[in-house]
Amino acid sequence: MIDDLLAPEAPELPAPGAASVDDEGLPEAVDQIALARLYGEPLFALPTDLYIPPDALEVFLEAFEGPLDLLLYLIRRQNFNILDIPLADVTRQYLAYVEQIRKRNLELAAEYLLMAAMLIEIKSRMLLPPRRSADGAEPEDPRAELVRRLIEYEKMKLAAARLDALPLLGRDFLRVQVATPQSLQPRLPDVHPDELRAAWHDIMKRARLVQHHTITREQLSVREHMSIVLRRLQGRRFALFEELFDAVRGPQVMVVTFIALLELARESLLEVTQAEAFAPIYVRLAYRPG
Repeated sequence: MIDDLLAPEAPELPAPGAASVDDEGLPEAVDQIALARLYGEPLFALPTDLYIPPDALEVFLEAFEGPLDLLLYLIRRQNFNILDIPLADVTRQYLAYVEQIRKRNLELAAEYLLMAAMLIEIKSRMLLPPRRSADGAEPEDPRAELVRRLIEYEKMKLAAARLDALPLLGRDFLRVQVATPQSLQPRLPDVHPDELRAAWHDIMKRARLVQHHTITREQLSVREHMSIVLRRLQGRRFALFEELFDAVRGPQVMVVTFIALLELARESLLEVTQAEAFAPIYVRLAYRPG
């Protein structure tokens, strides 16, 4: 069988300078022009013993995956309403295609013949008068089951087409793998500001636990504070008890001042008076007649 044989079409009227046709209908080579090329070599004359089998040039324009696929193709090609299929026209075209298949491959045509028998049965049921049910309901359309199968098949076919259109690894694209040499110097991790703040708080907490202070003992004299109290009362008729204490210098000084007041009162140098219970307490120098 010659695969690369290209047979040129014979023109109706030979143009000037074109090849003439002999009695057998074969074109003649003019000016050493090749009729065709066989395996790259020019062919100036057709072989006399050329035999082409009948099935060698068979061409299938459409390929179907089954009876439903063929039936759906016939319906969609002619824009028929799938809910109202004209079974006469569709069955006629379907049987013509099945006849072509049956002549070449009987095993393949068995499946299609089953669908053709179903179409003929549905058409015959449509020609018969409908049978009323016991409850008086309308009988179901004989085409209903076939329509349901066609709609489901079309949905699955469209879904399969969408899945096939998705890019697949290894078919439409390849995974890129790049080898990068590792750096000899280790890369230190980045430090977040929140981590620095937490570390600083931890350092301050530990510093408060180990801090120390020196306590010095202040030398306070009761006699000295007795003199201070007497000086503050000089020239005054009286003073409030609270005014004699200096809270700024701390509790130690206030304690010594209180002891000094008690000592002055014991020696009768001061008078401590109060008009009534919970009334203000007054302090004044003791009166001594001359």
